[in-house]
Amino acid sequence: MTDPAPQSDILDLGAPGLSAWLKARGIAPYRTAQILRWICLRQMDRFEDMTDLGKDLREELAQNFTIPRLDVLERAESSDGSEKFLFGLADGQSVEAVLMPERDHHTLCVSSQIGCAMGCAFCRTGAEGLSRNLTAGEMVAQVRDVLAMLQGPDRLTNLVFMGMGEPLANYENLRTALSLILDAHQGLSFAGRRVTVSTAGLASKIVGLGQDTRVNLAISLNAVDDETRSAIMPVNRIHPIRDLLAACDAFPLRPGRRITFEYVLLAGVNDSLAEARELARMLSPRRAKINLIPFNPHDRAPYERPDEAAVLAFQQVLLKANFTAVIRQSKGADIAAACGQLRAARQGVSE
Repeated sequence: MTDPAPQSDILDLGAPGLSAWLKARGIAPYRTAQILRWICLRQMDRFEDMTDLGKDLREELAQNFTIPRLDVLERAESSDGSEKFLFGLADGQSVEAVLMPERDHHTLCVSSQIGCAMGCAFCRTGAEGLSRNLTAGEMVAQVRDVLAMLQGPDRLTNLVFMGMGEPLANYENLRTALSLILDAHQGLSFAGRRVTVSTAGLASKIVGLGQDTRVNLAISLNAVDDETRSAIMPVNRIHPIRDLLAACDAFPLRPGRRITFEYVLLAGVNDSLAEARELARMLSPRRAKINLIPFNPHDRAPYERPDEAAVLAFQQVLLKANFTAVIRQSKGADIAAACGQLRAARQGVSE
């Protein structure tokens, strides 16, 4: 193992990396769990306060690592109860997370990259391109810091990696972050069934995600033919629909779980009844749930939102085919809560 740079984020190592670092210094690896419990479960920010560790170990940890918090550059609350966080990072970049209230819990939308390289034509984040990957520690910090800010942290039960970026394009850091998020013994103790990773369609990474973690999978599908999908999602030119569905079929689904297929409805592009019928046919053999997302217009995409009648008609086709098909209404429109909007506004980009 290569030693981390001095004063690096300790959460970037994950549990295996921290155990290896300790072992290389003759320190019992069981200390890993003690250290991570202080950070993840007890929300501790200073090694010197970890009272069940020896003084020498606390000093060595402090010399080599940090336990950083993200700077809250902006925190905006919507009239619908959702909250948008713009977090500042150590290098001056910024990243977004959105907290969404549900009936009996909260869901946090987590980012995995600063910007995105996928270039989806309807996406606000993709219009800015990719700046860099987030580290594992920066992903975990979004969750850890929001938990620390909530008056009732127990209500934050669900996480969706659907924020800025393509999670599977940052796979190793994502895997390390998920291992800490899901670990009930020394991590943040989220249930795998309540954590979802969404991909634009990196088919080659999908099976590995299912083998390495126990999270849910969501696919941003958005079209039923390769010509349309390639036009709005360039990743389809490398991973066409056939390959994407084959990867979904190989994804190890646990009992009672389904793959979620997200479908952004663009007026006159992919919202016809014929396309709804083809979507039902395409997904019919599969354990699938479909989230219909009427497009949220912004100035960097040339698309319109379908009218309500078209959205409901599309949904009815899927319901008649016995699918669970849910219309997901945009939240936080009054606080620019679509991914990338708050960051872009702060950088002086017109919204």
